[in-house]
Amino acid sequence: MNPRLLRLYPAGFRRAFGDEMAEAYREATEGAGPVTRVREAGDIVAHALRLRLGIGSAHRGGRLFAAAAPFALAATGAHAAFLLASTLNLAYVTGRPDFETPLGYAINGFHVLTLIGAVVALSGRFAVGARTTFAGAAGTATCLVIAVLPGALDMPLEHLAHLVPPLAIAALPLLCPPDLHPPCRIRTTTGLLALLLWTPLSVVLLALLDAGGFGMIVLWRFAVTVLAALALAGRPALSGIRTTGRFALASAPFLVLGHFAGVVGEDTALPCLALLAATALALRLWRRRRSNTAGHA
Repeated sequence: MNPRLLRLYPAGFRRAFGDEMAEAYREATEGAGPVTRVREAGDIVAHALRLRLGIGSAHRGGRLFAAAAPFALAATGAHAAFLLASTLNLAYVTGRPDFETPLGYAINGFHVLTLIGAVVALSGRFAVGARTTFAGAAGTATCLVIAVLPGALDMPLEHLAHLVPPLAIAALPLLCPPDLHPPCRIRTTTGLLALLLWTPLSVVLLALLDAGGFGMIVLWRFAVTVLAALALAGRPALSGIRTTGRFALASAPFLVLGHFAGVVGEDTALPCLALLAATALALRLWRRRRSNTAGHA
């Protein structure tokens, strides 16, 4: 192993497990290609970072991020689906897409990548899906930076700072310890391919329904994508929300990305907070009912 990679770990961990880590890395990369070496190095960097930050599976922080990871993915995927549906809706209604530039096509392509990554992660292929989701979000942020470069010097810093929260939310699942990854929900390749085929079709259907006047309210369009993402996350994700802190961290991505989607604002913040409070109460009652049922059994 490259000594620089090993030095990323805390000193105590290096003394206790340094030789073991180096041997495991050597076995994993022996005769492997550059892609495998980069992936293994990335795993080591992520592991060392989690230990440095105290968010390993044995730490409270690690369990907190593990509980919030599915919801960060759900919010990121829902936001990407909302943006795609809104773009398709506008193109259908006006007869002219507003992204007829290479950069516009690239941004929408990264939205698709983000959505696909979130679906793959929530269906059970967490590691590859989370990385794909972050790559899509990073690609979108890069395109937006390129788009504003000509006038960047005249742009207020708070406008550029708007790129950070969506990227941070997409990065949150990468901090989830590997041994706390959510369980696989769709176990067959056929089922996963069917879901990946249905996902873009459902986005197109949502855009067309809006164009037909069924739901021209932006809040409705965003709510549909959020509910679909939460349904994919399923009961295992909900069962991990056991404390107020976990619920707050799980809820924050929806509020933040809802704000960026133009849904959560001064007029809608209070109803959204009321909805979250009702959700927290329902979740607590559901968990209490489950524990009572288990106790009687």
